[in-house]
Amino acid sequence: MPKSLPVIDVSGPICCAPVSAAPVDDAAALEIALRLKALADPARIKLLSILLADDADGVCTCDLATGLGLTEATTSHHLGQLRKAGMVIPERRGMNVYYRAQPESLNALCTVLGTSANCG
Repeated sequence: MPKSLPVIDVSGPICCAPVSAAPVDDAAALEIALRLKALADPARIKLLSILLADDADGVCTCDLATGLGLTEATTSHHLGQLRKAGMVIPERRGMNVYYRAQPESLNALCTVLGTSANCG
């Protein structure tokens, strides 16, 4: 029987102090890894890049799909993964969903990883 993965809510604030401060425990390591896993796809990196460059109004899923050259279903899947990781926020407007980036999540991840550069 396959081993089931733990369910962790990674949409909230990131867990812990910088990894360089002290060795992280298993729970913190898993929480950080799940957020990094959400970023570990070229399409998701491109989506975040588009959303971070956008103003506060958000970008429609249909426009994001066109910009990436992917179907709306595939784009929605990638956006769903980023949403679960707390990196984007959806807003339904009529029949469309508009997404905005959460630069605070990326900055928090940078802080946890101990980078001095501002990622947002």
